[in-house]
Amino acid sequence: MQYFIIGAFVIYLIIMLGIGFLFSNKSSTLGDYYLGDRKMNKWVVALSAQASDMSGWLLMGLPGAIYVSGLSASWIGVGLVIGTYLNWKIVAKRLRTYSHACNDSVTIPEFFSNRFHDNSGILRGVAALIILTFFLFYTVSGFVACTKLFTTTFGISPMVALIVGAIVIVSYTLLGGFMAVCWTDLIQGTLMFFAIVIVPALVVYQVGGWASTIDNLNMANPYYLNIFTNAENGKSVSFLTDIISNIGWGLGYFGMPHILVRFMAIKSPRQITESRRIAMTWVIISLIAAIAVGILGHIFATQYSIEVKDAENIFMLMIKQLFHPAIVGVMMSAILAAIMSTADSQLLVSASAFSNDIYKKWIHKGASNKELVFVSRASVAIIAIIAAFIAAADPESDFLKQVMALVSFAWAGFGAAFGPVILLALFWKRTNIYGAGVGMVIGALTAIIWKFVLAANFPGVTIFKLYEIVPGFVLSLISIIAISLLTKAPSKEITDEFEKVVANDL
Repeated sequence: MQYFIIGAFVIYLIIMLGIGFLFSNKSSTLGDYYLGDRKMNKWVVALSAQASDMSGWLLMGLPGAIYVSGLSASWIGVGLVIGTYLNWKIVAKRLRTYSHACNDSVTIPEFFSNRFHDNSGILRGVAALIILTFFLFYTVSGFVACTKLFTTTFGISPMVALIVGAIVIVSYTLLGGFMAVCWTDLIQGTLMFFAIVIVPALVVYQVGGWASTIDNLNMANPYYLNIFTNAENGKSVSFLTDIISNIGWGLGYFGMPHILVRFMAIKSPRQITESRRIAMTWVIISLIAAIAVGILGHIFATQYSIEVKDAENIFMLMIKQLFHPAIVGVMMSAILAAIMSTADSQLLVSASAFSNDIYKKWIHKGASNKELVFVSRASVAIIAIIAAFIAAADPESDFLKQVMALVSFAWAGFGAAFGPVILLALFWKRTNIYGAGVGMVIGALTAIIWKFVLAANFPGVTIFKLYEIVPGFVLSLISIIAISLLTKAPSKEITDEFEKVVANDL
């Protein structure tokens, strides 16, 4: 089995690196390296956006949460479907049009700066620092997932797993930039889709169909299939801390830089509608399948008398037991694909934030395109090394060893800091630079303080159990509106630009 799995991994990694080499000579400018020169087609954009969105969380974090709590944890899926649709429907086309109109902005911080005509660079710098902070934790989640994959599959040490995963991800991201990342995401998204769909279907077939499957689940625990009851403790879910918190995940989409840049990169705004349909089909089927994996994991564990020590490993355990070794290798590669599809995007966006929005603006204003691409590639390597050190820092930490916890925090930080600013910048012309700046800071700080201060020190207070993205998003939104109304209105040049974009977007 080990030889088959290693062979599949090697072939998969060679293909990913080959794509990096293919695009290595096509990323000579910042527009090429960060956005693929805005020439990405609808299929690449759709699957790249969703593959980089879901990551190892789809194949490990969500099935693990469902395995523990039953369908009561599936409210997250409801929030994600709603958030994905609204992001594609409301934000995608307008952001593609507006970012191009604003001096052809290639990063989210640069778009903010150009949208509000911020000559000081402060808004751009604040946005870049927020990206570097939260993407560091997001990248750590990818390395933690990679560690679990390699240790579960091969029994190798966590440190070796971290090193191998980091080298491969960094290599093709360094070489090809955005185009390499998007095209590898297309392959990875397809591989993830088939893997997550096939496994639960096979379990249901082996049990004898849906009726038999449901009977088995009800006998094991009558609460597994109850969306309003936590299967772990038999208690009713809380409307505030369970339903609202989980649906609140949907708010995060409006502020995810690695997803938003896909909208900016599509070849034509007219392709957004078709791209949205592709993306929504992928998301809905994949989420349903991931939830099914978590639920059916109980039947699987009972059938094969397998002890599940870490719920986030349930998908991998099912694969190793259900398939021929050659297929196991392919399926395990799908998990690696899920991890890599997000980690590469995070590294690229983080590198762009440093090189284009900090280095170019504050360190070397006269930097050439060639120099900035070099700095970006160096940043990818440095950020990956820092993330790997954090991932390996404390293996006993509940926060650092759980993919779900790390993704949840990073997701909240971005959703709260950038979501309200993106929405108001695109749809409210009265939004000004002061409101945008204060709103970003308020959102980011609320997410951090809510999680590590209020929730940690006051666990008995119900309101502090609310997922930090909800208070962060609300406070950021209110602060942007209030500060914008209390301070000087945007100049006529800014409002005229806004109205022109709106007219072209209709």
